[in-house]
Amino acid sequence: MISKRKTGEGLVIITASAHPMLAERLTAAGFEVWYAPKEPIPAIRERLKDVVGLVVSTRVQVTQSWIDAAPKLQWIGRLGSGMELIDVPYAQSKGIQCVSSPEGNRQAVAEHVLGLMLSISKRISLSAEQVKQGIWERDGNRGFEWTGKTMGIVGLGNTGSAVARVVRGLEMYTMAYDRYKMDFGGKEVREVSLEQIARYADVISFHVPLTSETHHMANEAFFRSLKQQPVIINASRGAVVDTPALWMALEEGWISGAGLDVLEEERIEAWSGEQKALYDKLLQHPRVVITPHIGGYSEQATYKMSNVLLEKLGY
Repeated sequence: MISKRKTGEGLVIITASAHPMLAERLTAAGFEVWYAPKEPIPAIRERLKDVVGLVVSTRVQVTQSWIDAAPKLQWIGRLGSGMELIDVPYAQSKGIQCVSSPEGNRQAVAEHVLGLMLSISKRISLSAEQVKQGIWERDGNRGFEWTGKTMGIVGLGNTGSAVARVVRGLEMYTMAYDRYKMDFGGKEVREVSLEQIARYADVISFHVPLTSETHHMANEAFFRSLKQQPVIINASRGAVVDTPALWMALEEGWISGAGLDVLEEERIEAWSGEQKALYDKLLQHPRVVITPHIGGYSEQATYKMSNVLLEKLGY
């Protein structure tokens, strides 16, 4: 039996790009919907006094002051994963429901991780750029295969688990570390410590939220502990990786490459002179691939994230 969907009333603000279905279903449920992914943050804040629902991504930080400015707020929906930009405990103390939708874009991120791995191992980005410049270099672009190598996953949540499934076809040995999970190891993924990942992994992919515990989790000490000169993949949050330490690891040969879909500072216009110099060096490195936080931005994920939010909210 299909449960009856809830109805609602009042203002809902969608602060991030979303599939049209999201606004359509919320409107059909009875809400007034303001689709405002490009509206200035101050303009959105001005309307908080009337809002009953907020849909956010990484653009808006829902702090205690935002919550206090929204006395009618009933729920907050996060497109994608990671609730670190929302003061969830304070919201819940006010009776505000908080939901996210990592199930919606986990496959997109996992496939992007695989793409970064293949781009580095097969020198795809580098050689493609060379061809555009009239350079046809084969021997210098000889790559390597991942079959038989060891995959280390840090954080085996929705996305980390999807990564484990995606690389299964490569016949890699897969191990995972998750501080908040136990007894998850099995035939496909071996449960290990972070120290074991540092010792044995040929590629390490991070899939953790940004917290005080995970900020600069991949720091100089971590890179110095690596034994296999692994490729580092980060498609979680930029500040999980200490960028100067990453560059040092490349220069010193502690790692053999890096694929980054996230940066510590993603607003290029906000880069300081020091940050620009560092990122320019990374961008020019032959074994580094950087993409603009697009891992979870597939066409299918756009729809699925909205649908997951609606299902969890009951609309």
